[in-house]
Amino acid sequence: MKIFRTAFLLTGLTLLLLLLGSYFGGRSGMTVALGFAIVMNSFAYFFSDKIALWSSGAQPVTREEVPRLYEVVEGLAAKANLPVPKLYVIPEPAPNAFATGRNPRHASVAVTQGLLQIMDNEELEGVIAHELSHVRNYDILISSIAATIAGAITWVAHWGPWLGMGGGEDERERGGGGTILAILMMILAPLAAMLLQLGISRQREYAADATGARMVGHPYGLVRALEKLGTYNNRIPTTTISPSTSALCIVKPLFGSRGLSSWFSTHPPLEDRIAALREMTVIPRG
Repeated sequence: MKIFRTAFLLTGLTLLLLLLGSYFGGRSGMTVALGFAIVMNSFAYFFSDKIALWSSGAQPVTREEVPRLYEVVEGLAAKANLPVPKLYVIPEPAPNAFATGRNPRHASVAVTQGLLQIMDNEELEGVIAHELSHVRNYDILISSIAATIAGAITWVAHWGPWLGMGGGEDERERGGGGTILAILMMILAPLAAMLLQLGISRQREYAADATGARMVGHPYGLVRALEKLGTYNNRIPTTTISPSTSALCIVKPLFGSRGLSSWFSTHPPLEDRIAALREMTVIPRG
């Protein structure tokens, strides 16, 4: 069901791009916008892992430095038939973790010092399983596709009216009504694209939770880990992880109250994620 919802949201983004491109400039305008977005997001796709690790101050670590982390990661990677990712530790007291990389062969997992200090082995296993699930589910690729389409929508909505991409005679015949509609599309289309993109990100978090629980064999360690992460990240401010990288984290470093702000969050509410995990049946270890 989570995969279906992600596909549905991606389809919604694509249809929105087609509608907007057809309105402002037909096929040629849409092609220009999509090409521009692909170039920009291709750079992000190939280099986003290095940017995320650098911006968060993540440092590569050896087995001798963090043997417990290596043991957990190697065990789960073998169980999931994945290459062992590169491991990093972030000098950050607030507990968190993220995975990055365009595919399983180019993946990295970074955890904060705070996370290693507060998690027991079962909780750490739940967190790592969640992050490896992002790698296994190719979430970086899915996010890049969504960002490409959303970027093209924003480009067309912003520049279409100023680059002669209006609707020609039909636009002139519509007169003031057409102008008002064009302004509304300039405002609402990027907003709709952002909400659809956030929806995709949220669905991938639910999917990674479920896949991680199945990878371990039960959801209990991840449930306890999410509860701890919610408590500690409401008390300890994040000092090194940047806002752009926070979207990759297992939990958002800074939480707002439920309400309007939650609509614009890349993460679903923690209580909803925990409730979904608790509804899972116990999965026997393979």
